[in-house]
Amino acid sequence: MSRTVNRIEIAWQTAIGIQAADGLRTSEYLWQLSKKNISGKIDLNEVEEQVTSYYFERNANDIGDPEKEEADKVAINTVRILLSETFDFSAVGLVTLHRNIFHGVFENAGEQREIDVSKREWVLGGDIVSFTNPESLPDALEQCLEEERAYRYNSSSTDTLISHLAAFIAKLWHICPFEQGNTRFTAVFTLLYLRHLGISYKINTFENDSWYFHNALVRANYRNIEKNIGYEPIYLERFFRNLLLSEQWDLRNRFVHVRPAAEWSKQTKSNNNTSTGQVEIKKERSKSKDKVEKKLSILDSAIETKLSEAAISPDFLPDFVEISEEPVKNDSIKTSQEDNYLDNPNILFLIVAVGDDFLSVKDIMERLNLKGRDNFLKLYLTPALDCGLLSLLYPKSPRHPRQKYLLTQKGMAFLGTLEPEMRARIERHLANSRA
Repeated sequence: MSRTVNRIEIAWQTAIGIQAADGLRTSEYLWQLSKKNISGKIDLNEVEEQVTSYYFERNANDIGDPEKEEADKVAINTVRILLSETFDFSAVGLVTLHRNIFHGVFENAGEQREIDVSKREWVLGGDIVSFTNPESLPDALEQCLEEERAYRYNSSSTDTLISHLAAFIAKLWHICPFEQGNTRFTAVFTLLYLRHLGISYKINTFENDSWYFHNALVRANYRNIEKNIGYEPIYLERFFRNLLLSEQWDLRNRFVHVRPAAEWSKQTKSNNNTSTGQVEIKKERSKSKDKVEKKLSILDSAIETKLSEAAISPDFLPDFVEISEEPVKNDSIKTSQEDNYLDNPNILFLIVAVGDDFLSVKDIMERLNLKGRDNFLKLYLTPALDCGLLSLLYPKSPRHPRQKYLLTQKGMAFLGTLEPEMRARIERHLANSRA
């Protein structure tokens, strides 16, 4: 029985994590239901029925959340697929897989696309990644599968195997057989294909790093000669090295960006928050231990008194952050090795809350434990955007229904200069405030 429960738990963890590949997050409600399913209190059909009823009621009362509803339903479908033993390595099989993943979510689930698809990507600094044109899609897909069938994995070295697998998955994603959900489809297909090949993998790689997987796929399929940017499969290969070999590559998204900040330009084989660049900055910026302890003490005191949404004292800011005496009208920030100016201390909490993630307004407010949307927009989000610390996933459509916010190069640089203990305490405060 324990073996079955463990298998179900793994399927849930993976299915929930995979939603981040398309920038989505499941609800807390689904997480609670998944725990009941894992413990055997309810079966998967009951989970599906309860989620359907939950969103029917919420939508009827105008309090629905389309993104979480989509993520919840796709996660349930994905669990069902991961627990099955079937796999069909053919174009028809791929169509069936897409239909099963997005059943009850997309009207065109399981239908090969007939329109051109392109998308602006944060990891490309807003540049567009394009996909195979629909006229060429059937032939390109069949050729891709035929080439893969002919490959002999058992005669390859480990490095060659991983390079080949990464190239195949990148090519399949770039063909983009479907109009919606291609990255999640590719993630689920990858896991099923590895199982089909008899290759074991580390389960928490997709659970924790699905958004990195998305960005690595983009980099593997993008080049811009004018900007001296070529195809970069190395990031996807590192993802697979973690997945298959349990290596320790640091899979944070800042490393994949086409224009990373200086301290994030070299990806490290480490899962901690200290890279070579950060250590150098820490040494350059370090103050006396007494001053750091004083700042941390002030931070703890401020947290204990529950900081106001409207005005967070600058006293707990890191030593290297200087507060100008005269407010700057545009809330501008300069991030360099000489000076850092932060006129709105609320930005510190916002930057730490966003971190390496890809979040909607609602997600960020939940992390900050804020209720007032107007205050959040005025005191947190707008200043951070004006400072150039945040970027929009859809910069030309600010009101896009799936708008998300990510740290810019400057934002990543600013986050990297925070004292580790300072950042850790802020993160603990944010976690406790949501508890």
